[in-house]
Amino acid sequence: MALNQASDNSVMGKTGSSDVPADGTGVIKLDPWLLPFRDALKARYSHAQDLIKKINETEGGLDEFSKGYTKFGLNVSGNGDVTYREWAPNAKQAFLMGDFNDWNRESVPMTRDDFGVWQVTLPAKEGNTAIPHNTKVKMSMVLPSGDRIERVPAWITRVTQDIKVSPVYDGTFWNPPPSERYHFKNKKPSKPASVRIYEAHVGISSPELRITTYKEFTQNVLPRIQRLGYNVIQLMAIMEHAYYASFGYQINSFFAASSRFGTPEELMELIDTAHGMGITVLLDVVHSHASKNFDDGLNQFDGTDHLYFHDGVKGRHELWDSRLFNYAHHEVLRFLLSNLRYWMDVYQFDGFRFDGVTSMLYKHHGIGTGFSGGYNEYFGSGVDEDGVVYLMVANEMLHQIYPECITIAEDVSGMPALCLALSLGGIGFDYRLAMAIPDLFIKWLKEKEDIEWDMGALCFTLTDRRHGEKTIAYAESHDQALVGDKSLLMWLCDKELYTHMSKLTEFTPVIERGLSLHKLIRLVTHGLGGEGYLNFEGNEFGHPEWLDFPRDGNDNSYWYARRQFNLPDDELLRYQFLNNFDAAMQWTEEKYGWLHSDQAYVSLKNEKDKVIVFERAGLLWIFNFHPTGSFADYRVGVQQSGTYQIVLDTDDTAFAGFGRNVKGTRFFTTPFEWNGRKNFIQVYIPTRTAIVSPIESNLPARLLTSLLLGLGTRINLVKSW
Repeated sequence: MALNQASDNSVMGKTGSSDVPADGTGVIKLDPWLLPFRDALKARYSHAQDLIKKINETEGGLDEFSKGYTKFGLNVSGNGDVTYREWAPNAKQAFLMGDFNDWNRESVPMTRDDFGVWQVTLPAKEGNTAIPHNTKVKMSMVLPSGDRIERVPAWITRVTQDIKVSPVYDGTFWNPPPSERYHFKNKKPSKPASVRIYEAHVGISSPELRITTYKEFTQNVLPRIQRLGYNVIQLMAIMEHAYYASFGYQINSFFAASSRFGTPEELMELIDTAHGMGITVLLDVVHSHASKNFDDGLNQFDGTDHLYFHDGVKGRHELWDSRLFNYAHHEVLRFLLSNLRYWMDVYQFDGFRFDGVTSMLYKHHGIGTGFSGGYNEYFGSGVDEDGVVYLMVANEMLHQIYPECITIAEDVSGMPALCLALSLGGIGFDYRLAMAIPDLFIKWLKEKEDIEWDMGALCFTLTDRRHGEKTIAYAESHDQALVGDKSLLMWLCDKELYTHMSKLTEFTPVIERGLSLHKLIRLVTHGLGGEGYLNFEGNEFGHPEWLDFPRDGNDNSYWYARRQFNLPDDELLRYQFLNNFDAAMQWTEEKYGWLHSDQAYVSLKNEKDKVIVFERAGLLWIFNFHPTGSFADYRVGVQQSGTYQIVLDTDDTAFAGFGRNVKGTRFFTTPFEWNGRKNFIQVYIPTRTAIVSPIESNLPARLLTSLLLGLGTRINLVKSW
């Protein structure tokens, strides 16, 4: 870990030790199993270096190269001239048309350079742009065959849809007057040491049966996220996607913020407001594939099959029914790197969660491939070196220009060195997603009785991550909530969510089990699963049912495309207790910082008792997953001697528990080795509960007092530290 932290996240930089060469093989120091693949590591490292050197020589460096959005597309100069540039080498003639010229296909011809880039400048008229703000535009091209095609500009920053006229999106020239432009007011927050991510989709962020707006998210959801204690928001479905039910993963306009939620300025306000709350904002970016639309997408943009994408079968993802980028092409690199830069510069995002990284890393895109963990799977002919190198260069650009930037990789394969420094031969991401954890919980809930849960397997899955590579853990994300599956609480309680979540109804065994396991699953994932934590919006309070966007198959219903925030806000419903617990969990992490501490030491995995005990960040964590057994005077080992006191108890009455551990109870160590630790304490640990306790010397006096006062005071005190 120390070597990685001391090394530059740059293929042009230095490693953290003089005895580690900067040739791509430094990762072997951290993972000796990579030794047989040193030549492959050197090759991709050299490939990335050569690519950056070429960009330096031909484009003036990555900084300049990644500013393509200031040159391509529609740009306005200081005097009001509008210049439009587009790469379309197959076109024999090209024209700009729109509302501004009554859609005349011939009146505004463009000129072509030697690289297939078309350009035209429309002089200002009396200080005003020749193209009025918020009017429609298109590019018209004549192909070698003589056929004419018309396309929405590839670099367009605003597209809109009038479903009454056509499902096809229209390109819009967006150039608001100075009085209507958004000016950022707040400083970006510093990169958080502990990353607690709230994954959100703007459109579903309301109980109402409609699409929620950026403004409503800013006003209603941001304060909720702040109160819960999350310090990072990961926004999904921002890049414009024609098909709403794609969840934002079939992008047609890469530089356009989705207009179905509001204007660009309203998205800027959302991000700026979050920054003012101290919240970092990440974009869920999709560079793994693109929509196959050609009327309003990149597909066959200049009439060829291979402009931005690979030709033929190689350029198509058979499961996603979408197009695959050619990462080896100079202009594709310009487009994608500039896309990242655009969202960072114009909208002030703080980083990215890269979707579909597995598809980018391998020529087989992960289709029909079960990754066993054998290192031969990560190198050789199945790897798409161009995709790997693109990700390396993207991380190089982002981390050099924006040192506080955060990048997260969604990869199911377990690619080694994905989150190690570039100078060591890594791919340069900050975090990877622990995608096996939610799969385990769903599998067990579907297939196992509670008494069959394997504590060893649970601990293994939660701690099975590559040494030195930071991981984001989560119990469930949007993937687990999609139609065909359902939320964790729905698996746990099923139909009783409809009949027994009111405080006025019986607290049935099903509801008691569901609420208890929901808390245990999230807490053990938070404490043991990684160096970051993620929650999909609504799941913090056990959102019922599943997600399903309006589509033909459900009569275009919004019933499942919403988040019912009214549920935890209703004092008569039990959802509030899970919401309270989630807030307490986040704010306790804010105080103790276990996510950025060393990995936990697990001292007990008792299969008979279903008890797990571990230490992390100076805290003692004790879990009892047994469905019926409660244990008094249960002996657990602990390394540091002293007095321990509970700061988080899933059985607290504020969390729909029974309060079986009295607030203020202290546990005193005995200097006798137990479970490989120097001391032991004896605790009462009721069935399906967990407690988290620091040593009293680490417990602020104000919290000692608050432990006697109730949840509200405790959370407020934790938040004020």
